[in-house]
Amino acid sequence: MTTAREHNERKKDSWVGRLGIDIVDAEPGRVVGQIAVRPDFLAPNGFIHAAVIVSFADSLCGSGTVEALPDGATGHTTIELKANLLGTVRSGVVECEARMVHGGRTTQVWDATVVAKDGGRTLALFRCTQLILYPAAK
Repeated sequence: MTTAREHNERKKDSWVGRLGIDIVDAEPGRVVGQIAVRPDFLAPNGFIHAAVIVSFADSLCGSGTVEALPDGATGHTTIELKANLLGTVRSGVVECEARMVHGGRTTQVWDATVVAKDGGRTLALFRCTQLILYPAAK
């Protein structure tokens, strides 16, 4: 099992690492992370951009998938995602909890809830399907 610190270290030099995601809890089938809303996360209308929310949720689901890879799998990739954006923020900390709802040999399905840490208002409901990757047959 990868620790929250190891998840954070793995993302450090990636695009999602630049979002400043801080994974605060990781266990089989569940990952929780936070990001602080920065001015560069805001859309021209002054609210957090939807792409930040979607990237955050997808990244946490991906971290969870890594923890739940079946024996012999070498990785994963997102093949479908959906987000219902229910609210927004201009500042503060946003938290996401991702949970596995299906863990098969070829696919995993993850749900994530994104909330404003201050007040707990739900900002987004997110679902994605991860394709499990295996070495090519020779």
